Amino acid sequence: MDVTFAQNGASGVITLNRPAALNALTLSMVRDITPVLNRWAGDAAISHVIIEGAGEKGFCAGGDIRALHDWGRANAPETTGFYREEYTLNHLIKTFPKPYIALIDGITMGGGVGVSVHGAYRVSTENTVFAMPETGIGLLPDVGGTYFLPRLPGYIGTYLVLTGARLRAEDLVYTGIATQFTPASQLVVLKQHLAAGEDIAATLDAFNQDVGPAPLADMRDDIDAAFCADTVVDILAKLDAANTPWAAEQTGIINTKSPMSAGVALHQMRVGAQADFDECMRMEMRAVTRLMARPDFYEGVRAVILDKDNAPAWTPPHHGAVTAQDIEAIFAPLGADELKLGETHG
Repeated sequence: MDVTFAQNGASGVITLNRPAALNALTLSMVRDITPVLNRWAGDAAISHVIIEGAGEKGFCAGGDIRALHDWGRANAPETTGFYREEYTLNHLIKTFPKPYIALIDGITMGGGVGVSVHGAYRVSTENTVFAMPETGIGLLPDVGGTYFLPRLPGYIGTYLVLTGARLRAEDLVYTGIATQFTPASQLVVLKQHLAAGEDIAATLDAFNQDVGPAPLADMRDDIDAAFCADTVVDILAKLDAANTPWAAEQTGIINTKSPMSAGVALHQMRVGAQADFDECMRMEMRAVTRLMARPDFYEGVRAVILDKDNAPAWTPPHHGAVTAQDIEAIFAPLGADELKLGETHG
């Protein structure tokens, strides 16, 4: 089974079980998890939920990009249906009435972020690698990224979505993406204490360790100075004016991303900062519906996953060619197809 469920004492345990695919999230996994969470919400024997990934490398490396690509090429209903069901699961986690504990031991990207970051507790380890790299394949930093990323310190969220930068445990604790750092060797014992029904906050605190200094803390001034601008072109201009090796590196990275996706991501960061969670999810549904109908996602998958030439031909090809009107059209309401969210647990 691609996802397994178990009751371990007071713990309801979800294990993402596709280790060969770094536990990438499939539509069937989303459909399996949602009803179990709803059932556990009303089960007095379950005091909290733990989600973890099988294997040693990944918590969850994202969504099943290859399946999304093939559905989109075939114009199948799953092209947007996957996102609709995934976002409903993200909302369920965000509103879950019991403590939800994500053990993000290993690679955590995209869809893996969506099933972890909205829970009450996110435990990182020395193996955690966290990123939202969607602009590199013509998509958007979704699964609630519109809500949580603008709320990170300063303009770190903007930096993350435009560069796809990978964070380790030190930075995750610094930004608040992770609530704890616990060495991977201690997770088995931690789970035993949680299963025994011990106080959750006190138990997690007891296993929390000092993770050390965060590289992002030293970069904050540079990040905030450049990534505060409200267009990608202006961010690139600020990086150019900074005239440092770090700024030049960021410019090079941003210029490899889909210009349309970068513009979409920047809009998410600015508008999402003032929107509630439900509205952020509706915005993401609007945007992903439009982006899946555009060429960049398919070109991004071709360049990064299929042909692996890492030379995508984006449409449009340059950041300066993306207009405010283009971005507004991406986020226009969907009418009858708007995302509908509701708390179905209990």
